[in-house]
This record gives sequence, C-alpha cells and structure tokens, in this order.
Amino acid sequence: MEGLYAIDVTRESLAQYLAGLAAHLDLKAYGEPVIYSPAGQGKAQNQGFDAFLPLIDSGIAAYVWSSARFFSVVLYTCKEFDEAEAVRFTCEFFGAAEVESMAF
Repeated sequence: MEGLYAIDVTRESLAQYLAGLAAHLDLKAYGEPVIYSPAGQGKAQNQGFDAFLPLIDSGIAAYVWSSARFFSVVLYTCKEFDEAEAVRFTCEFFGAAEVESMAF
C-alpha cells in the first residue's frame, strides 16, 4: 500500500499504526514495532522512518519519507485477511485521500 499522508508521522504514531493494523486485521504480533530513522544522516529527501512489526505468520514493514509525505507499507502474511479493510484502515490512519495497493 502506498500513498501520501496528511498526519504528523512520528515514531509513536507509526508504532500505533503497525499495532493497530495488526489488531484490526486479527493478525498476531509476537514483538513490539522496531522503528529506525536516519536522524539527519544522508540526504534530506531520504529522512523519515523504516519500521517493522513481526507477526506470527510473517510481518508488516513500513517506510515513510517525511519531505515527500509519502508512505509505503508491505503486509506479508500467510494468514488470510481482508485486503479492503487493510486499505481502509491505512487511508483513515494516515489521512490519505487515496492509497494504491496490490495484492499477490
């Protein structure tokens, strides 16, 4: 899922998103979200967050670019889930007008 966000994305809000998405889709996490930020290292356009939530059946990875206000989320799991609900939850959480997604 990818889109442009309208909220203030912080470490805390990104952790809330990952845990909230897993709970909303009834996916079981076995750890806490791990979130990294380059904290000023590298190019300004690459600042943001890289995050991961481990799931019993795999994981959710999220990438956020602060200057572009762009996010990309990969939900990888062997467990079935409602794709439309994942997109809806993500749109609402990030305040995105639309989210592009692809399932395979």
